[in-house]
Amino acid sequence: MITYPVVEKFVSINGEGQKAGEIAAFIRMRGCNLACNYCDTSWANTKDCPCEFLSAEELITWLKEHSIENVTLTGGEPLLTEEIAPLIEALGTAGFSVEIETNGSVSLNTFDTLAHRPAFTMDYKCPDSGMENAMNTDNFSLLIPKDTVKFVVSSISDLDKAKEICIQYKIAEHCPIFLSPVFGRIEPKEIVEYMIEHHWNEARLQLQMHKFIWPPEQRGV
Repeated sequence: MITYPVVEKFVSINGEGQKAGEIAAFIRMRGCNLACNYCDTSWANTKDCPCEFLSAEELITWLKEHSIENVTLTGGEPLLTEEIAPLIEALGTAGFSVEIETNGSVSLNTFDTLAHRPAFTMDYKCPDSGMENAMNTDNFSLLIPKDTVKFVVSSISDLDKAKEICIQYKIAEHCPIFLSPVFGRIEPKEIVEYMIEHHWNEARLQLQMHKFIWPPEQRGV
């Protein structure tokens, strides 16, 4: 039986992405291949992080017990989890709406062709993250309207780069664009002012809703 290294699972409000504001179940997988300097889940990224190994059947039972429709697989980087594709398919077959929060470095090619293709909320790591060189720009051509590209920005220079990437890869023709501030590094109003100044009609500001409802460092929300 295939099992998955789950470091936490909980039901909360979806704080970002196209389903922000809707309740969702979050299943956080262990491990990540990046080390963004603003990461707020770095505790889950190490190979020795405590976890429980759960099968697709066990996770589906838990989801049904909570009467949840939206499921977000997150991390870390969930797409690096061994045999994650069968879990995605099992969740889709069971009728759940599946979203994958992915960091932009892992090819979506394998997952784009699944019978129950999930919605991807894909990051593009801007320069201030320290991880821009790891980005897989081939993924942009695979995105569709139910997906999202999210730029987590720390500065005006990050915004400049985000806009450059959006133009270069014509991201607005594929899916929505979200701009999210690194908590405590850039004020949301600076992003709004930038959007107005640059007539950036295709982009949307998105705040991490859960960090306003609960303390920013609180887990399990």
